[in-house]
Amino acid sequence: MRISKVVTKTGDKGETGLGDGSRVSKDDPRIECIGTLDELNSFVGYVKVAIADDGIITFLEKIQNDLFNMGGSLSMPGTEIETVNKECIDALEKQVDTWNSELPPLKEFVLPGGSETSARLHLARTMARKLERKLVGLHKNNPLPDQWMQYINRLSDVFFVLARKLQRAEGVDEKQWTHD
Repeated sequence: MRISKVVTKTGDKGETGLGDGSRVSKDDPRIECIGTLDELNSFVGYVKVAIADDGIITFLEKIQNDLFNMGGSLSMPGTEIETVNKECIDALEKQVDTWNSELPPLKEFVLPGGSETSARLHLARTMARKLERKLVGLHKNNPLPDQWMQYINRLSDVFFVLARKLQRAEGVDEKQWTHD
């Protein structure tokens, strides 16, 4: 697909086109999912610019490509394919386990924030959870690959553990919920 024209004016009346040529309302659950994928992908980019570690940047760019692949597949109703598979999910789980093994165990929930990078990652985590909820809603009437929900669920774990890891690396104390 080549994007040769940005302003098309075809969406000026509240509808948008899907990859199969069909038109749907901009508040259609499928469009909500595509839009939330785009939000999350953009926010991963915002996280990336705050990180100096090339390995983490490469890892996040792989996630961005996975998110674009999911969005592209969603834009073709009825042809949703397994754009993220067990290997993708396993890679996320392995990375979470590696980073988590470097951290002290939690006694309570972590208060989001602490450092700029950590705060961005916590926002990405909540966007991933929002996307997961929207995908589950779409999946009720439009079957999607099960791996998609698994991948996004693991992705929120990635962002949580990475937020903790980078905050610790930046020398910022982690604040935990105090039940007051």
